[in-house]
Amino acid sequence: MNMYNIIYKKRCNEVLSKEEIEFFIDKYSKEEIPDYQASALIMAMFINGINHEELVYMTKAMIESGEKIEIPEIKKIVIDKHSTGGVGDKTSFVVSSLLASYGFAVAKMSGRGLGFTGGTLDKLESIPGFKINISNDDFINQVNEVGLSIIGQTKNLVPADKKLYALRDVTATVDNIELIASSIMSKKLACHSDGIILDVKVGSGAFMKTIADAEKLAKTMVDLGNSFNRKTVAVLTNMDDPLGNAVGNSLEVKEAVETLRGNGPLDFNELCLTLTKTIISKYEPDKDIKEIEEKLQKLIDTGIALEKFKEFIAAQGGDIETINDLDKLPIAKHKKTYIASKRGVIKYIDTEKIGMAAVSLGAGRRKKEDSIDYGSGFYFHKKLGNRVNKGDIILDIYYNDENSYEEAKNIIDEALKIDENIESFKKKIIHKIIN
Repeated sequence: MNMYNIIYKKRCNEVLSKEEIEFFIDKYSKEEIPDYQASALIMAMFINGINHEELVYMTKAMIESGEKIEIPEIKKIVIDKHSTGGVGDKTSFVVSSLLASYGFAVAKMSGRGLGFTGGTLDKLESIPGFKINISNDDFINQVNEVGLSIIGQTKNLVPADKKLYALRDVTATVDNIELIASSIMSKKLACHSDGIILDVKVGSGAFMKTIADAEKLAKTMVDLGNSFNRKTVAVLTNMDDPLGNAVGNSLEVKEAVETLRGNGPLDFNELCLTLTKTIISKYEPDKDIKEIEEKLQKLIDTGIALEKFKEFIAAQGGDIETINDLDKLPIAKHKKTYIASKRGVIKYIDTEKIGMAAVSLGAGRRKKEDSIDYGSGFYFHKKLGNRVNKGDIILDIYYNDENSYEEAKNIIDEALKIDENIESFKKKIIHKIIN
């Protein structure tokens, strides 16, 4: 078996065998195949497509390229949750706390923010003392004892994906739905879980800009998860507007806590409940979905879900006093209001630009090496579809540096469009559920 024949076969649009795909992933991971041959095969896959069988073989081979995290002797059903990225997306905190307090366990590896999307790890690290790097043993013990742990991805988890993604990044082959799905799901499947809930964003602030592309990605990931005997379900969600009111690390932690207190924004609360009840219904198919939602709401109303979140934070070294008193979380030195320049309805928000405006304040990264300003960001008072009068406050801008404020304000000017000739409207949060 050699790479020339494998490349030629895929170039001719033939289906690769399990052995050929395993050969490629194994040898490339060990640096026994040069980049030029690997990029030729990936380009052939990009152009000619990858069928489901090939995708399963490729994903399994990537999983086998590194360590896997198993959680032995756990009596609870383990759920993992993944979002394809967005602006103001702090759902992991609420969904995980609800699942853990309902009786499931959540074992989650998360990433940092890069570009316009925020990272769960960065948000957690805005809580003083919180540790995202704990040993595998501590991770497993915490999932068993607390029912919830969120950590950073280990270096040895799916190393083949890291190498392939770096290659795709410089060969214009990133935006292929099958390759994206395999990359995401290989990391999810390498960590023990019984079920996976996928939040697939679509819109101006998502990687998938159209519902058709988002639906294809969601279905591909769901099919992959089910092929590995994970109960997998995806929810297509709106990212034409920042999620909730807060954008920025500590600001989003505050909003997640307020949601667990029962005071969250309606759109964010709806999304969190939908994601949670959707995966629970896979395990309680005979139970009415409204009954599940009522139980989840009770966990919020009684404070049980918030206590579970606090238990999780404490277990990983976080300062609980900052959760009890949210004013103790980091906050930028300065705040200015961004006001409506005219009367009308906010008819469009370029949510990706809002994310980039947050990056300019220091709330995100342009490069992996950039440091994070945990207290900077935005708080929205008016959003997509809302009516405004001239002079109304649309959002607050939290910042530490005057130059970064000016850059962010200029980006926001480009991102928001107000129309005097349309009526206010309510946006749809949930587009579709894919089983």
